[in-house]
Amino acid sequence: MDKAFPLSNVRNIGIMAHIDAGKTTTTERILFYTGIIHRIGEVDDGNTVMDWMQQERERGITITSAAITTEWKGVRINIIDTPGHVDFTIEVERSLRVLDGAVAIFDSVGGVEPQSETVWRQADKYNVPRIAFVNKMDRVGADFLNVVAMMEQKLSSVAVPLQLPVGKEDTFAGVIDLVRMKRYQYGEEDMGATVAEDDIPAACLKEAEHYRHLMLERICDFDEELMHQLLEDKQPDQAIVKRAIRTAVLAGKINPVLCGSSFKNKGVQQLIDAIIDYLPSPMDRSTVHGFDPKASQQVVRSAQDDEPFCALVFKIVADPHIGRLAFARAYSGVIDLKSTLLNPRTNSRERITRIFRMHSNKRKPEQSMHAGDIMGLAGLKDTSTGDTICDPEHPISLEQMTFPQPVISRSIEPKSTSDEERLNAALARLADEDPTCTVKLDPETGQTIISGMGELHLEILIDRLIREFNVEAHIGKPQVSYRETITGRTVETFELSQLIGGKNQYAKLVLSVEPIDPAKGTEFEIKISEKSVPAEFLNAARQGIVETSSGGVMSGYPLTGVKTSLVGLTFREDESTEMAFKIAGSMAFKNACVKCTPTLLEPAMKLEVVVPPDYMGAVINDLNARRGKILGISARKDVQIIAGEAPLSEMFGYATMLRSLTQGRAVYTMQFDHYEQTTKGVQAEILKRIGRIW
Repeated sequence: MDKAFPLSNVRNIGIMAHIDAGKTTTTERILFYTGIIHRIGEVDDGNTVMDWMQQERERGITITSAAITTEWKGVRINIIDTPGHVDFTIEVERSLRVLDGAVAIFDSVGGVEPQSETVWRQADKYNVPRIAFVNKMDRVGADFLNVVAMMEQKLSSVAVPLQLPVGKEDTFAGVIDLVRMKRYQYGEEDMGATVAEDDIPAACLKEAEHYRHLMLERICDFDEELMHQLLEDKQPDQAIVKRAIRTAVLAGKINPVLCGSSFKNKGVQQLIDAIIDYLPSPMDRSTVHGFDPKASQQVVRSAQDDEPFCALVFKIVADPHIGRLAFARAYSGVIDLKSTLLNPRTNSRERITRIFRMHSNKRKPEQSMHAGDIMGLAGLKDTSTGDTICDPEHPISLEQMTFPQPVISRSIEPKSTSDEERLNAALARLADEDPTCTVKLDPETGQTIISGMGELHLEILIDRLIREFNVEAHIGKPQVSYRETITGRTVETFELSQLIGGKNQYAKLVLSVEPIDPAKGTEFEIKISEKSVPAEFLNAARQGIVETSSGGVMSGYPLTGVKTSLVGLTFREDESTEMAFKIAGSMAFKNACVKCTPTLLEPAMKLEVVVPPDYMGAVINDLNARRGKILGISARKDVQIIAGEAPLSEMFGYATMLRSLTQGRAVYTMQFDHYEQTTKGVQAEILKRIGRIW
C-alpha cells in the first residue's frame, strides 16, 4: 500500500440508492469538499464528473458505475457511484461484490422505494456494512423520522439516527450531531464549504437528548467501557461512543442514519466523517476465501502485501484510448508492470501492461497495485467479468459472481454488408463489458438477437452502437424472452435399433421426466448403477438429453423447470455405440416432453406506481387491461402507492401511457420478478406469431 495511506486508512465504498435519490449529486459534493474538483457539477446541467457518458448526461441518470479516488483527513476513499435504474442493477451487484462498505441514500419524501429495497438486499447478500443518508431534507414533505421507520419496517434494518435535522422543507438549516451534541450550519456564500459548529438551540435540546439516549441504548452492548460509563451515569466519552458505533456497523448489527441536502450543500462533510469513522477498511473485512483449483481445497488470503497476490475482476470497459480495461479489486499481495498472473478459470497466463488509478473516465498511471486497491488493468486478453487473477505459484479461485438472465430482446441487422463486420465486433465488445447483454444468432431466421434487462437497457446499448462504434443498423421491435416448461410427469421407454452407416445401432433408455420450480432451470440425474454401464454410454445419453433441452418441443424457446432422471439403460456389446445413445437420449426426451403437456412461460414484472389519488382509478383500469394484478395499495403523504405485477409483453410503452393518463404526475418502477404460465389464448397467439402449430 502507498506509504502515505496504510491499509487501515483506506475506505472502498459504494454509493447506492433508488433512481433520483441524489447519489451522483452527493458524490459530486464529496469530490468538491475533498478538493478533487473546484466547481460543482449538476445532474440537470449534464456536467457532473461521475456521469461522463453522453447518454447519462442527456437523460440525467447514471448508467454505468464509475470509480474515483479522493482523500479526507489523511484517509484515502475509493468511491464507486452506482446506477439507480433497475435495468442497470448488475452495475450495483458487481460493485458491491468488491466493496468493503456502502452509503445508502434515501429520498426524505419517498423513503424506502423499490430499487432501494433491491440494492439493500444485494448488500445483504455480500454482507456489506452500510450507513444511510436521508437526502433532500429541503423538499416539501420531507420527514426524516418517517424514513428511519420505513428502513426498520421494509428493510428489517436496525436504523440508528446519529443526527437530527434542524427544521425541514424550506426551513431546513442544518443538522444536530447526537454523538458530539453540537449543531452544524453551512455557509451559503461558499457552497457549504464553511461549517459553523455551535450549541444545540434550547428548542431542540429535549428531542436531541431523547434520541441520543435511544442511540446509546442501541450501541452500548458493543462496548463494555461504554456500558460501564452508562451504568455509572457518567457522560460517555465521544471516542468510546464512536468506537461502539463502528464495532456495531462492522458486525452488521446497526445502520447509522444521517441527514442533509446535497443539492443545497448541507450535511455532506459530516457524511464523509461518518464514512471514515464507521465504515470498514480492507483490514476490517478480515480474510477472503477461495478454492485452490488444483487441489480442490479451501484457500484463505489476508489483506497484506506480503501474501500471494489475488484479485477479482468485476468490470470490463472498452476504453477508446487504452483498449480493453479491466477493473479489479486486489485482496492480497502486490503486482507491478512486470507481473505475470494466472486466470484459474481459463488456466491461461496474463501479462499486465499498464496499471491505472481511475478518476471516472480519466486515468492516473501507477507502477504497482497493492492489497485493498481498486484499479484499472490493461493487458488482460483472456479475462472476463467475475474472473480471479492471481499469483501463478499460489493459485486461488474466488467465488464467481452470478448475473440475472436477460428478459427482453430485439433483432439487429447491419444496414449494409460493409457494416456487418463492424457490427459483430461492436456487439462482441458490448457483451464483453456487460454480462446482462447477450448476443446470439436465431437459427431459424438467421437474425442477430441482442438481449438485455429492459427497454431502457436495450435503448442505451443500441445508442452506444451508433455513437461510439459508428455502426448503422436496422433495429427490430422488442421481443420478450419466453420460456417453455412441462406441466405433467411421465416415464418414457425408448428403444433404438436402426441400420446407420451399414451397421445396426442399438440403444434403449428409460427416462422419468417431471416438472420442478422454473427458477431451477433443467436438472438431470442418473438413478441406475453407474458401475454396470460403460461411462461413455451414460455421457452420450446425457449429452443428447442436455442438447435437446436447450429448446422446447412446442415453441423452441429455452426449456426450464424440468427434471430428467435416467432410470434404465440397456446396451448390446456388439451393436451399441455412443452415437446410438446420444440419438436415443434426444428422442426419448422429446417424446417424454410431448406427453407431459408443455406450456409457455412469460416474464412477470414487479411493478410499483406512485400516483396522485385523482388518477388512481385510471391507472388501475389500465393495469387490469394489461393483464396486471394489483397486489396492494398504500398511502404515502399525498400520493397512493400501487404495488402489482404484470406480464412484460404488455408493458411496452407504459411510460408514455402513464404520462398521458396522469398528466405526467405519476412515476413507476418495474423489474423482473419471475416466470409464470401464460393463458391458453396468449399461448396460441405467441405460437401463431412464431409460425408454430401445436
